[in-house]
Amino acid sequence: MNEQLDEQARGLSILVWSCDLSRPELLATPFMTAQAAAALDMRVKMLFSSQSVQWLLAQNAGLPTGFGDQRWPIGRHLEASNELGVEIRACTQALHASGAGCAALSAHCAGVEGMVSFVEQGSAPGWRMLVF
Repeated sequence: MNEQLDEQARGLSILVWSCDLSRPELLATPFMTAQAAAALDMRVKMLFSSQSVQWLLAQNAGLPTGFGDQRWPIGRHLEASNELGVEIRACTQALHASGAGCAALSAHCAGVEGMVSFVEQGSAPGWRMLVF
């Protein structure tokens, strides 16, 4: 197989579902993982599902995530990840269940995506999937 095609196909899908607003320390690891993979020239997609979708709402941009003096507001994580080319999306069902719509999402969120589409891409050749 052509090495150039292999490089283009390398990707990481990250499903974030367990990091609700009450456990902000859990959110640092998925973001650091996404940013590291993007810095290594991998395509990266993050899908926020379940209660984690709350982190993508613009109204929560100032909430801190991470540990100790290394805490960043979620808005800074979203912006930094977006600048590195990380595609960030909200799970369609989770956003609907939260009572919010697409207009409530952060400007750094690329919109919504269904689970079938996300899993399909994450299982494509050259892609890996992580779940947080």
